[in-house]
Order: sequence, then C-alpha cells, then structure tokens
Amino acid sequence: MARRGTEAFPDLGAHCDREDCNQLDFLPFDCNGCGKVFCTEHRAYVDHGCPLAADNGRTVVVCEACGDSIERAGSDETDAQILEKHARSRRGCDPARKLKPRCPARRCKETLTFSNTSHCKECGQKLCLKHRFPEDHGCSRVSPVGAAAAARRAGDCGRDAQKTKDGGGWALPPLIRNFN
Repeated sequence: MARRGTEAFPDLGAHCDREDCNQLDFLPFDCNGCGKVFCTEHRAYVDHGCPLAADNGRTVVVCEACGDSIERAGSDETDAQILEKHARSRRGCDPARKLKPRCPARRCKETLTFSNTSHCKECGQKLCLKHRFPEDHGCSRVSPVGAAAAARRAGDCGRDAQKTKDGGGWALPPLIRNFN
C-alpha cells in the first residue's frame, strides 16, 4: 500500500508503489488491475509490470486508407491480417470517409471543422467563416443587384471620405454628412 501525503498534509498525494521509484505524486493513479498507486511515469500497465495487464489492455490498429480504428480483441493476428480482414468486411474500407469537407467557395481550400463552419441561411451550404456571408461565396439565392448594393453600402462609410480642399482634415461622405 502506498504511503499517503506528507507530515504536514497526510491526505495530499501518495508515494508510487513501484519499489525503485517511491516518488511523491500529488495526483496519483490507482491501477484497476493490481489495486496499487502509481505516479504519472508508472501509471500504465506495462510501466509497472501489472500482472493483469493482458486482461485490461485494449489496442487498436488504424487503417491508413479510411482512418477507421479496428480493435484487436485479444487475437494473435498481425496488423496486416487485421487490416486485410477490415478491407473484406461488410462495411469495408472506404477512403472517401477519410476526406475532410472543404469550403465550396471558389478558390477556397479551407478545411471545414467544428469550430470554423458556418451555414448560409440563403442556400444552406456549409462554408468557412471567411465566406459565411452570401456576398462572399456567390450565393445562388441572392441576386447580383442585391449583392452589389450591399457592397456599396458597406463601402459608403469610410472609403468615400476625402481630404478637404483647404487640406485641413477629412470631409465626411454625403450620406453621413447629411445625417441628422
């Protein structure tokens, strides 16, 4: 059984049960195989020589073509045999499943992930954040006249500001200057 904590804090942490380590770890790991306490370095079954490691260890083989993980299930098959069985299985190995979706906007190669995907309310497409507005991805449901008007409205604010004739500052565009 691991000695717990220090003299000042007896309930804080535990010493590693591996004989050659005995390190005080403040976040110890309890092995569900042998019931002993181990430090971060010796928490894995193979690192502390757990006698029940074969019963609890789960390993998988990852298919390079489709990205599926195939559990070994305690068999003595080699990786090549497991992958061959996976390719012949009913579900099969489909390389198209590994391809990540990309933004459909013209010339955009952005991979769509959970955090950078947006849905267009007009056409329903999944797009990257850069092309999330209908004007930015050439939305099929927005008329070209409406897109051009929106672009003009966006540019009216600061782009049209011009230097005054006397050189003493900037004049506001007419749309904003007449706004009271």
